[in-house]
Amino acid sequence: MTTSLLWIPVTLAAAAAQTGRNATQRRLTETIGTVGATQVRFLYGFPFALLALAVMNLVTGEVVPGPNATFLAYALTGAVTQILATALMLAAMRERAFSVVTAYTKTEPVQVALFGLVLLGDHLTLAMALAIAVATSGVLLMSVKPGTSLTSSGAKPVVFGLASGAFFALAAIGFRGAILSLDQGSPLIRASTTLVWGLGLQTVILMIWLGLLDRKALVASFKAWRPSLGAGFLGALASQFWFIGFALTTAANVRTLALVEVLMAQAVSHRFLAQATTRRELAGMLLILAGVGLLLLAQR
Repeated sequence: MTTSLLWIPVTLAAAAAQTGRNATQRRLTETIGTVGATQVRFLYGFPFALLALAVMNLVTGEVVPGPNATFLAYALTGAVTQILATALMLAAMRERAFSVVTAYTKTEPVQVALFGLVLLGDHLTLAMALAIAVATSGVLLMSVKPGTSLTSSGAKPVVFGLASGAFFALAAIGFRGAILSLDQGSPLIRASTTLVWGLGLQTVILMIWLGLLDRKALVASFKAWRPSLGAGFLGALASQFWFIGFALTTAANVRTLALVEVLMAQAVSHRFLAQATTRRELAGMLLILAGVGLLLLAQR
């Protein structure tokens, strides 16, 4: 496999780790609240990111690149928008409209492509645009149950879901911009450096926020350190792969291929929750696979 295609297995690994992280983090929402569960992802992921960067520095001998003004602006944008996106996603899930939330948050690839084109000048071909549209339509089809619509759960999950997708898109663009703005280093070391800065900023922001406005949730997140540690590790692992993907190709490519996470979540539900797959869901899966296939063909 050429270096230019390494983003494909990297993205698949990120999607798998994130599937596990989401399940763990969703359970924490029920015990320590939305903001507390959001903070767990960053607070407990930060040490793992630091350890990964230290190991890479030791093994490769590469110098960790220092930040510049452009890097800090992009990293801060990515950090803040990812916090908002995660909080909105978890809040929408608490409305008990998981399928609707999934549908709207997974409009992210469309928004990533538009933001990437405008803010970073990332190239978007007709084939890539078609792939994004087909894969996203598959997610929407999977999320609409017979006799219902995407708006049947009320306005709040719709608004939260769309806003979450938009902020996730801006976070992806912010972190890719930060990675590209570093002056030196391989894609791996630049991605890992950006991850450490991103998680560090997010940890500080949320610690201050919770310390001032919700100390109960802050204390609860420390008490729930055992499950939080697992969520933090999986979150850091997923983010490590996401950032490497962003260093190797456009955010639109990474986030479109990442829609296979929907298929992974469906497989988990089928295997462990004994949920049968309907014809509608199967048709949606085929559309996702078709969109991903088109995307991979467009890379040639």
